[in-house]
Amino acid sequence: MTTIRDAAIKLHLENQGKLEVACKVPLKDGYDLSVAYTPGVAEPCKDIKENEELSFAYTCRGNMVGICTDGTRVLGLGDIGPAAAMPVMEGKGVLFKHFGDVDAIPVCIDEKDPDKFIEIVRALEPTFAGINLEDISSPKCYEIEDRLREIMNIPVFHDDQHGTAIAAVSGVVSALRLVKKDIKTAKIIVNGCGAAGSAIGRLFLSMGAENLIFMLREGALYDGVQEHIEDTLDPMQLKLSKVTNKDKVHGTLDKIAVGADVLVGVSVANAFTKDIVKSMAKDAIVFAIANPVPEIMYDDAKEAGARVAGTGRSDSPNQVNNVTVFPGVFRGALDVRAKEINEAMKVAAVNAIAYLIPEEELRDDYVVPSAFDKRVAPAVAAAVAKAAMETGVARITIDPEVVRENTAKRLANN
Repeated sequence: MTTIRDAAIKLHLENQGKLEVACKVPLKDGYDLSVAYTPGVAEPCKDIKENEELSFAYTCRGNMVGICTDGTRVLGLGDIGPAAAMPVMEGKGVLFKHFGDVDAIPVCIDEKDPDKFIEIVRALEPTFAGINLEDISSPKCYEIEDRLREIMNIPVFHDDQHGTAIAAVSGVVSALRLVKKDIKTAKIIVNGCGAAGSAIGRLFLSMGAENLIFMLREGALYDGVQEHIEDTLDPMQLKLSKVTNKDKVHGTLDKIAVGADVLVGVSVANAFTKDIVKSMAKDAIVFAIANPVPEIMYDDAKEAGARVAGTGRSDSPNQVNNVTVFPGVFRGALDVRAKEINEAMKVAAVNAIAYLIPEEELRDDYVVPSAFDKRVAPAVAAAVAKAAMETGVARITIDPEVVRENTAKRLANN
């Protein structure tokens, strides 16, 4: 029997990877050569020198994203370095192309120092219309993204944070639609406050959640918890401690989960017991998205009484998958030549995914659309483009419905 390892090694070896450069224009004769290269190529060069914005229209830059990593937190493999991270970044490029028709190039950078890494990525701006940060360890990933967003005039998006957050929160919003609960009043617990967990919590706040509690290894996060635990809070955790858990409830997950409406796991395998799920409120929602083994398996969560359950696994219903997010987010951002991906654009992406399934079609095992649902990327792209224009970060104006239609056409043959 062929294993996944055997198949993966064979695929990578036989194809020498998964990406290639393709020529868009004909080169049949000397005329073609003189138009595509010298002397004709000088003409767009001169125009761009006078107006740099034309580089988005005249060159591949307008549809090009750099997938930038230092290889310090790759999938479940940890700090394996930039060369070993290349297959993952290349795979990400395949997903960008297949699901969003975005040309994405792996940029694996042999530099762990945040300041130097930031400077290297900043210097790449003339090449790309957007930067997707990938597999960078926390807490430096926060500083890297924040500073690059400040100094670059193109979107900078850390997918491990925001892609995961949009995917998870959209699933919860859709599930809340099914069970007829309000995100504003629902008791929501996020187990884990690393890069992905903190981004999920911040997005819940942006969506209007008012009863949100983070769980650390030692127990609930609250303002003042630092005085009672051994681990040092990172700057993001410290910030979140001041705006969540307003009643400053103390205790471990088995206590805090009692009566909870929503439990989201971004932590470690098997962190949720059946008893914890049983203690939750009626019509409980459980998204356990640790990979490859979730906090609780889908069937176990359902057996324990969860009305809606989801994991990051493709072999269970309601898969939380970043592939539903980043291709459409960047497609929409690139189509309006956005200068950034802001909070309004993330919220728009959440709602686009959460409301894609009509209310009459929602089921316990179908609150999250499939990554292969061809409606997803067009809906996300249109919503993100609209939010970019409304918040003033778009360089050009396009009817969002045109963005939707064009994205659907791009993907029709994928």
